[in-house]
Amino acid sequence: MIRELKTLTAVAQEGTFAAAAHKIGLTQAAVSAQMKRLEEALNVALFVRKGRSAALTPQGQEVLQQAHTLLALYRNLGEANTDMQAMTPVTIGAIASIQRSLLPEALARFHHAYPGCRTRVLPGLSMALVNQVDAGELDMAAIIRPSFTLHSDLRWTPLAHEPFRLMVPAAVEGDDWRELLGREPFVRYDRSSFGGRQVDRFLRGHHVQVKEICEVDELDTIIQLVAHGVGIALVPQVAALQPWPATVRAVNLGVHTFHRDVGLIHRASSQLSEPARALAQFICEAARTDL
Repeated sequence: MIRELKTLTAVAQEGTFAAAAHKIGLTQAAVSAQMKRLEEALNVALFVRKGRSAALTPQGQEVLQQAHTLLALYRNLGEANTDMQAMTPVTIGAIASIQRSLLPEALARFHHAYPGCRTRVLPGLSMALVNQVDAGELDMAAIIRPSFTLHSDLRWTPLAHEPFRLMVPAAVEGDDWRELLGREPFVRYDRSSFGGRQVDRFLRGHHVQVKEICEVDELDTIIQLVAHGVGIALVPQVAALQPWPATVRAVNLGVHTFHRDVGLIHRASSQLSEPARALAQFICEAARTDL
């Protein structure tokens, strides 16, 4: 299997079976046979063949990443001082606002502390990321806290408590949020996201009928639509989006203000690798600095 994994990395690097064969000193037929055996052993299609080229399928990309890890471990077999934990890959899911704000600083600190450790960041909506952590596909995820109770195996570490504001084009007059919502076109925060569901519950709870013209998941896009005068929107006050554009103003909801809680969802610390625990700590420290 190690031989086949080495050949896989060569094919991925060179782009064709022929070029990979030349690089590693095999015939093209031998390379083709090894890749066929690997596909049969793993029961996945690794390549999409177009002419002479061999492009990795999505499953092939996953296998390639795992192959890099296994080959690195194989190279270090017998080295007494090898820290196996330090080479454990860490996978983290994150909503868009966290990827732009807390994650870069935390990842930079992590990779300086663990130069031999690989990380992978997967984007997604909070609901999907919760499921991936629960299934063991992710070590952790930075998400909006769901309204339902988390499974007993999962832990929640808070990162931010973000108030919702009514974003209005600067040229639109008035500070009565209820009157503005009933009067102006409304850009809705996507209801398939946890934050969008909070907006929907707020509107239904206050019996407000809006003139919805657009539904968007990406907060930055919503703000830009408001800035261009398309409509008004209820969005959380996220540090990554500050300051607001000059053509936008925020209307406070007063005593009716609701919040979006952002945090890390993960398994118990005892079930995380040492590098994963360290990355979680760096993210929490970045959140405290960002406040």
